[in-house]
Amino acid sequence: MTKENDESDVNSDTNSDANIDESASAQLEDAGEPTPSESDQQVDDHPPEDADSALENALAEAEKFRDLALRSEAEMQNLRKRSERDVQNAHKFGVERLVQNLLPVMDSLEKAIEISEQAETPEDDPQLEGLRLCLKLFSEVLEKEGIAVIDPLGTPFDPNLHEALSMIENPDLEPNSVMAVIQKGYQLHERLVRPAMVMVSKAPEGA
Repeated sequence: MTKENDESDVNSDTNSDANIDESASAQLEDAGEPTPSESDQQVDDHPPEDADSALENALAEAEKFRDLALRSEAEMQNLRKRSERDVQNAHKFGVERLVQNLLPVMDSLEKAIEISEQAETPEDDPQLEGLRLCLKLFSEVLEKEGIAVIDPLGTPFDPNLHEALSMIENPDLEPNSVMAVIQKGYQLHERLVRPAMVMVSKAPEGA
């Protein structure tokens, strides 16, 4: 082999080694500065939620559930009160229908005594005494059950307790006064069971 050929081979090997060194250097540079991945770019585009905002949202949510709990508790208390009131009313007014059915019996006793007195029946008449005794016992039973009589003769007319059957001129009474009671009324624990049937006075025409 000639000297020229040896020099050519040496130069070729030198150039090849230089190319390899440049390629390796480029790869090392690329490895030292990696490019950001797609997921890293997404994280950068959407930073984490601010801590104060998260706390504010949590407090608002807690206040919402607290309000719901308070409302539920208030509804339960109202329901319990209504139930207790219904039970009390059932005890107080459970006999209302029975009272309404017994009132005609009371009216009959009073009417029988009234007719006997109008007929001038002797006071010691056994029948009259028996009617008065029955009426007395009946009245006591009704009173024990919380039943009050409405007998408004001579009092001002009250539309809440009285039912006017007619109005009659009467100069001796104040206008709008009860001048006659056709049928007594009754209340059960201050609840109206039956209004009193009455006749009401009015002022004479031209007075």
